[in-house]
Amino acid sequence: MSKTIAKEMLPRLRQRYTIRGMEGKRRLITEVCEQWEYSRKHAIKLLNAKAGWGGDPNKKKGRPSLYGEEVGKVLWNLWKVSQQPCGKRLAPMISLWLPYYEEDRGQLKKTIKEQLLKISLAQIDRLLAPRKAKAGVKGRCGTKPGGLLKTQIPIRTNHWDVTRPGFLEADTVAHCGVSLEGDFIWSVTYTDIFSGWTTNRAVWNKGSDGIVKATRSVESLLPFELLGFDSDNGSEFLNNHLVRYFQERQKKVGFTRSRPYHKNDNAYVEQKNWTHVRQLFGYDRFGDIALLPLANEIYTDIWEPLNNFFKPCMKLLSKERHGAKIKKRYDKPLTPCDRLLQSEHITEEVKETLRCQRAALNPLKLARSLEEKLRALH
Repeated sequence: MSKTIAKEMLPRLRQRYTIRGMEGKRRLITEVCEQWEYSRKHAIKLLNAKAGWGGDPNKKKGRPSLYGEEVGKVLWNLWKVSQQPCGKRLAPMISLWLPYYEEDRGQLKKTIKEQLLKISLAQIDRLLAPRKAKAGVKGRCGTKPGGLLKTQIPIRTNHWDVTRPGFLEADTVAHCGVSLEGDFIWSVTYTDIFSGWTTNRAVWNKGSDGIVKATRSVESLLPFELLGFDSDNGSEFLNNHLVRYFQERQKKVGFTRSRPYHKNDNAYVEQKNWTHVRQLFGYDRFGDIALLPLANEIYTDIWEPLNNFFKPCMKLLSKERHGAKIKKRYDKPLTPCDRLLQSEHITEEVKETLRCQRAALNPLKLARSLEEKLRALH
């Protein structure tokens, strides 16, 4: 139906529609659908409209909004301070972060709190969609193949026992800016497959000595025993220093590597390179060694507690292909700390330590401290 015909026909059709009974309305709807090939729903909307093409343009269509501006404002503030998670991860964070938010920003109305605690995952994304930031640019790859020990370090051909913590994946990220030439800071990321517990260390260049020191530092602070270590084929990992570190101990650690050019073999740590490194430091070049202590201070004192105690993560349970579409199922979003607290392989003493550590932290204060440190870093 063109606009000219609509302008002439619709007022008369609407007038006939309003004075007819149920059977007459059905016949008129059928007539409109047959003449202009509309669906019945669209024809009903056109005939019910009181003014203009398809209804009054000044009147908002659909059901009235359930969540007001104040709910959107609280969600926006929580989303920003928690490093922009998706709705599925933000929903379980609301109950965890809300007491600290009220302590920091003042008491919320009872109705607002009730709406925040019952809001759906999809509705969170809909409310935040107009404000969400766009992703940044991609950087350069800094993996230099290490071929000397490839025959001594086996390829991981099976999936580790992910029903218990202790199996780590490791990877490096270059803070080189637009060029890999010269000396600069690298970040080393360690991720536990079972819990998602992630720790980071900053090292100057990526020599074997710095990697071993970073690994030793991380292992000493893990809330579980290190059982296995898997990395890519970079020379920073495939070297005699790291091999000796894992072998010269009373209980050896299984040291394996991924297949060359198969990033999905280290999928757990590869995804953390974005969420735990690039979202934090971006793609700038850190070419001053004086920045190294500050980068490590940010990692150990702020970034790791914030992510491991207060930011839920999801684990993929299954993936099925239906034609051209892939259907993925995830488990319930939980923080790495909560996953460890639910594990039977963690002692009660360690669990109590984790609870005390979390009780002593405030995520909003950590987020503010993070912003101050980042300004000093850049």
